[in-house]
Amino acid sequence: MSWSDSLSRRLAERRGTSLWRNRQVHQGSDGRLLFISDSQYLNFSSNDYLGLSQHPKIIAAWQQGAEQYGVGSGGSGHVTGYTTAHHTLEQQLAEWLGYSHALLFISGYAANQGVIAALMEKDDRIIADRLSHASLMEAAMQSPAQLRRFLHNDMDSLKQYLSKECPGKTLVVTEGIFSMDGDRAPLELIMQQAKSTESWLMVDDAHGIGIHGDEGRGSCWMQNVKPEILIITFGKAFGLSGAAVLCDEQTAEYLIQYARHLIYSTSMPPAQAVALSEAVRQIRAGEALRQTLQNNIRYFRHEAQHLPFSLIDSETAIQPLIIGDNELCITLSQILRQKKVWVKGILPPTVPPESARLRITLTASHTWQDIDILLEALHDSGC
Repeated sequence: MSWSDSLSRRLAERRGTSLWRNRQVHQGSDGRLLFISDSQYLNFSSNDYLGLSQHPKIIAAWQQGAEQYGVGSGGSGHVTGYTTAHHTLEQQLAEWLGYSHALLFISGYAANQGVIAALMEKDDRIIADRLSHASLMEAAMQSPAQLRRFLHNDMDSLKQYLSKECPGKTLVVTEGIFSMDGDRAPLELIMQQAKSTESWLMVDDAHGIGIHGDEGRGSCWMQNVKPEILIITFGKAFGLSGAAVLCDEQTAEYLIQYARHLIYSTSMPPAQAVALSEAVRQIRAGEALRQTLQNNIRYFRHEAQHLPFSLIDSETAIQPLIIGDNELCITLSQILRQKKVWVKGILPPTVPPESARLRITLTASHTWQDIDILLEALHDSGC
């Protein structure tokens, strides 16, 4: 079979099904609103939880960084791409989150892939929550280590896997806040289980950092847990992109030597690192933004009690409305779009079968009037 025939066959299998993916070109967003063609939509699908992507001081910091460093890093951090701006940001993150070291990665996906690929060997074992992010699961499946998936947030299931002998090292993997359900991991209990078996804990806190804990230090800080490896990403509450791995000195040095995503990727632009340093300052001082977000979450959940579809029990910015049927989920998302409300439908395999959902996300930029418009649109659409 030729390459063309193979690709055509695979595309034909998916085209016309509910799994077919499309990208939507838009002209920008101001946090609340998404601008597409000549229309504007209330945006309830953004991960910009604190609205920092539009913060004037962060924008100014990026501009100042570009004036000082230019618009690119010019290479890997192991060659010429590691500047004072990168070093300063790493030190700032480490001090803020209570670790000796932080390492910058180009994305959260790259950080998860890079860490697992570098650390795990043939006789090792990864025990991951079965709802962990695709970047974690894919990295685990591609590693030489044995992968076991414990039932979501189920300590008995985790304990059962940990009780079995492993000739090598064991890494327990979970998220702080789960990206599709919006629920929290019981990190303190997971950490107790890991320590009892001399296993390491790796937590991806992409959706908790900046939002929860003192000064926005995240899910682990809020639960008084310090995992051996903490992954934070900058594409959510920070309002930018990229990621960092927080760890001790020995682990950091090991990753510098062996993490191929770190070694062979062009580092983020120094101007971005300057902007991220300002984002950290805004997050640490952002208690009013976090309070506004929490008020919005409480208001939405109180007013959404009478919707016919069930909301997952989430106290976070992620408020999934479970539809179940793929086609109905797509239809409802399209109806909302006609009402100028942007809520993306999330379908399997991103979520488990028969759990298609409208993944509603709330931000500090939303007003209660915005939320009322969303609720009215959901009600009118039959949700």
